[in-house]
Amino acid sequence: MKINKYVEDLKTKSAAELNEELVAAKKELFNLRFQNATNQLDNTSRIKDVRRNIARIQTIITEMSR
Repeated sequence: MKINKYVEDLKTKSAAELNEELVAAKKELFNLRFQNATNQLDNTSRIKDVRRNIARIQTIITEMSR
């Protein structure tokens, strides 16, 4: 249910907002990877969640461009 609501929120955003969201998610992923490399990351499953969110955003951008 939580994921469906997130996807619905993404679908209501414009292309510019989706690109901003994508950049923010990629920055977050970079920071999480950096924390993981330095053994400062407690919740490693967050990396997987952020990667999936990036894929969701990219999918919606692709759908909008068609």
